[in-house]
Amino acid sequence: MPPAALLTRCTFPPAGTAVSCAVSGGADSTAMLALAVAANCHATAIHVDHGLRDDSAAEAAIVEATALRLGAAFRSVRVEVGRGPNQEARARAARYGALPTDVMTGHTADDQAETLIVNLLRGAASAGLGAMRPGPRRPILALRRHETAALCAELGLTVVHDPSNDDPRHLRNRVRHELLPLIADMSRRDPVPVLVRQADIARADADFLDDLAKEVDPTDAHSLMAAPKALARRAVRRWLSADHPPDAATVERVLAVAGGEAVATDIGGGKSVRRSRQKLSVVMSTTPDVGPTNTPNR
Repeated sequence: MPPAALLTRCTFPPAGTAVSCAVSGGADSTAMLALAVAANCHATAIHVDHGLRDDSAAEAAIVEATALRLGAAFRSVRVEVGRGPNQEARARAARYGALPTDVMTGHTADDQAETLIVNLLRGAASAGLGAMRPGPRRPILALRRHETAALCAELGLTVVHDPSNDDPRHLRNRVRHELLPLIADMSRRDPVPVLVRQADIARADADFLDDLAKEVDPTDAHSLMAAPKALARRAVRRWLSADHPPDAATVERVLAVAGGEAVATDIGGGKSVRRSRQKLSVVMSTTPDVGPTNTPNR
């Protein structure tokens, strides 16, 4: 399939826009780079070398050769991750820390379906079930993985296979290689379009409720208690999300404080939410952070 046939389903910015593309060398990111060039964007391929595999330098050379062939600029960035626990998460954090904030990534519809399932298994609420938000930063989110592979093959572009994508220790890989094929077999249909549609619906619903929740003052106990529970939860979560989004249990404890069941509760990070004269505030805890406890209303 020629690039022009795929571009109608992509969300690249207008022609002439300078864009940065995160290119690992895999088919998805390589296809994204080719499509960015076909969309007449001034593309720069950025390859991040984590130094975790002996052939990582060779992968960077492949991406550089691809960029040269397509007429894109190229830049390589080296980050140090090191082996050990949570290597995948640490590598991801290092990668995004080294990339421009507006970098484009080669996520596809298949990635979107996997993200919804992974978030569901981790207990995400409706915002998490909305998975990745479409837009210019994910310009090929409507394309399928088989389409990006076919495009690279048609253009004769060399792609890299990352063996970590086959490692069953990672939840996403098991979802990709085991769970989604099982769902397809059980439902006798391709589940990806269904899951992508569900993500779109969940995201739209979450956005609507978030807009309504902006009218709720999370520091006012009366306002929180008068609001529908779904909006009160969102107001508290938005209020406490400056450092890290609170989990559901923390949000419920804060609502218990607003409802008069306690005067304070720990929210982690050495901080507490306290109520005084029906106003809630975040304060530094005066006692050691021993866990998710509420101070009773005596």
